[in-house]
Amino acid sequence: MIMEDLHGGDEPEKVVMVRYGELFLKSDPVKYHFIGILLRNIRLALESAGHSCRFESPRGRIFVYGEKPEEIAGIVSQVFGVVSVSVCTRVAPDPDALRDAAVRLAKDHLHAPARFAVRGKRQSKTGMDSQQLGEYVGSAIFDAIPGLSVDLSHPEYELFVEVRDCGGLVYDSRIPAPGGLPWGSQGKVLCLLSSGIDSPVASWLAMKRGCEVSHLHMDGGRWAGGDVRTTAIENLRRLSLWCPGNDVQMIIINAELFYDRMQELRIPPRLRCVLCKRFMFRTADRLCVREGAQAILTGENIGQVASQTLANLAVISDATTTPVLRPLITYDKAETITLARKIGTFMDKQGDLACRAVPRMPATSATREAVRESEEKMGIDGLLDRVLASPQYVTAKNGEITRSG
Repeated sequence: MIMEDLHGGDEPEKVVMVRYGELFLKSDPVKYHFIGILLRNIRLALESAGHSCRFESPRGRIFVYGEKPEEIAGIVSQVFGVVSVSVCTRVAPDPDALRDAAVRLAKDHLHAPARFAVRGKRQSKTGMDSQQLGEYVGSAIFDAIPGLSVDLSHPEYELFVEVRDCGGLVYDSRIPAPGGLPWGSQGKVLCLLSSGIDSPVASWLAMKRGCEVSHLHMDGGRWAGGDVRTTAIENLRRLSLWCPGNDVQMIIINAELFYDRMQELRIPPRLRCVLCKRFMFRTADRLCVREGAQAILTGENIGQVASQTLANLAVISDATTTPVLRPLITYDKAETITLARKIGTFMDKQGDLACRAVPRMPATSATREAVRESEEKMGIDGLLDRVLASPQYVTAKNGEITRSG
């Protein structure tokens, strides 16, 4: 990464400062590798939005220079691995330059009788320390805007001044970002994506942990509500907003034949939900090999529905040899809904999302012997071959469906 000298020149300019968190905890080789992935993701996000930017990565921060810093900051705040973003005024790294820039910024946003605080920070050990720097700049603001009061504990307005090895920075806001690890840094997983609330949240949480997530949707055809397929695609579209610049894929498998076979062979209705989930896992198991995914991801939660009792989860997991990740396993439904609203996948109008194969009294403790007997009767391996023969692919990018069919 090319580093430019920020010490030369006294003219202030705008720069977007990007903070990352967990990456600090890694060994140096891993840290630099992850920072490289994070820079790639930020660059892709900005290029896909039409921004041509310059990047610098001094110790502990990433700086982005472009013509529309506020827009740039908004885009970068959606990138996994980023903790927060600030639009800064960059000046020479000396107290007077910082003071003058801080007074100008404060005059634009601070009015009497507000309570304010200045937070100073220095990387170097020479000159004013952090507290002295804050006091020096705060005194200048106090003198420049009559009627203010200083409140370091509960200010109505905070202004930050930093002297870093790469220059002086002044800013008054932090845009929160999702944090976590850079998307794509932890390998690929395949998420069972439905039209419901839980699975999109599970996908988002895995993305936050650095996973590149592909998706599998089992289309029930006439056994599913009329809005199930389109809602699953909408979930994919909304999730793609969190991976700007990257394609996010979903494979759709027509599972109508599976439900038909259960009905034709009079499979005990109470086993349908467990058999259905096992069939999904078997399908995902095959596709993980085909797609190079290392784990299956679901939105399952202990005890939420009959198929998610501990007994049934054990039987369902028995259908695959691929590791199964369940990030929502201990979440209350209310917690999942809160997160879904936050990330933008919750839909107030649900539509017709019914499953017409659900029995009145599903088993809460199915046995392996019973489900395996039913699967053998259905010829489950042959069914898998047939439904996997004609997959459909949907791709979303930047909140748009770019491929369908």
